[in-house]
Amino acid sequence: MIRPSAAGPGFRAWLIWTVGVSAYVLAVTNRSSLSAVGVDAAARFDADAATLSMFAVVQLAVYGGMQIPIGVLLDRYGSRPIMTIGMLLMAVGQLTMALSPSVGVAILARMLLGAGDAAIFPGVLRLIATWFPAQRGPIMVQFTGIVGQTGQLLALMPLAALLHATTWTITFGSVAGLGVLFAILVFLIIRNHPPDRDEDVSVDTDTGAIRVVTSAVDTGVGIRAAWAHPGTRLAFWSHFTTPFAGTAFVLLWGMPFLTAGEGRTVAEAASIMSVYVVVGMALGPVVGELSRRIPHRRSRALVLPTVAVQAIAWLAVIVYPGPAPLWLLFALAVALATGGPASMVAFDHARTHNPSHRLSTATGVTNAGGFLAALITILLIGLALDAQGAGTPATYTLDAFRVAFLVQVPLWLLGGAFIVIERKRTRIRLGMDPPRAPRRPRR
Repeated sequence: MIRPSAAGPGFRAWLIWTVGVSAYVLAVTNRSSLSAVGVDAAARFDADAATLSMFAVVQLAVYGGMQIPIGVLLDRYGSRPIMTIGMLLMAVGQLTMALSPSVGVAILARMLLGAGDAAIFPGVLRLIATWFPAQRGPIMVQFTGIVGQTGQLLALMPLAALLHATTWTITFGSVAGLGVLFAILVFLIIRNHPPDRDEDVSVDTDTGAIRVVTSAVDTGVGIRAAWAHPGTRLAFWSHFTTPFAGTAFVLLWGMPFLTAGEGRTVAEAASIMSVYVVVGMALGPVVGELSRRIPHRRSRALVLPTVAVQAIAWLAVIVYPGPAPLWLLFALAVALATGGPASMVAFDHARTHNPSHRLSTATGVTNAGGFLAALITILLIGLALDAQGAGTPATYTLDAFRVAFLVQVPLWLLGGAFIVIERKRTRIRLGMDPPRAPRRPRR
């Protein structure tokens, strides 16, 4: 029996959201846990740059590959059990990382981490849909994303400080312990839906409209149908092009570049990385509001300028004679931070250009773009370092990093070109631009 109420969310809803978003903060900390200790990881496992890249690559690959199965499981079992299992998987992954004697075991640990991480954010989104009025959903989702990114700050400073004050085993074992604690909190406090409902539904308290919450990609409609719309392809390439440089920087290669390449202290490097996180959090609402106000100029006014800013900032650092000054490195962090908020525009495209029954599919396709570009970038940087004979912390050099980071340029050019192409096709599909005139046959 479903009895929609005009009342807003009560104490229990806010408690459940607080536990859920706290679990998400820890998930982001787990996801980013190698960002500040990449050099230490390379030394511990005697890993070259390509092998170190694989830690992040397999983690992201599993995370992305689990999105559809997680959606199916959420639809069947709800958030509580799936989030609990996700937290336990991350705890097992970090404990394995703490005790791993070899690269192979460490890669397995990152796979477990990616699988557990994949369950948390979709689970929290489902809780928002079932415990909060439907009209509050967009702002709660945005707020959840902003709060969750504080997990990157925890990975950058406290985690690195703990590692340098203790040992690898103690540091990652402590994170594993937090995972177990939050698994217990999630299981004890979170409930799939309010007690007056017998299924996961979203209620609009203004109109009384009720809809069943679904999380899975709609495989019945099929990915092919979503991809056939140029608006979905525009969303894919927008998400492919905007966030990958920042993801590669903050997830793995930023700290080694800043410390071993640029010669900055760990504290200076952590400050630069922190600026990336804070600026990204601050810009999120701004870019979201601009996207809402200029729906037909998003690509030209937000997405493509963001790509250009990132490319210019990186090239300025790369061509600077000698180590870059601190202000330029901070400018790089700010430029890279624009990529995350701009990438959210891609989901606006997906939502705008797809019917509601195909939205989950289009969202899944869009999300795949960012993961694909990040995987390629992280791996290519590692391979480029190895190819120059600079694949270990002892052989890292500034010049080698400069050459390695140039692998991002073809991806920006590729993505930018397809954004322009698919934007034009989308506008033609919507009737905003005239179709191209057919070519005249040659005589």
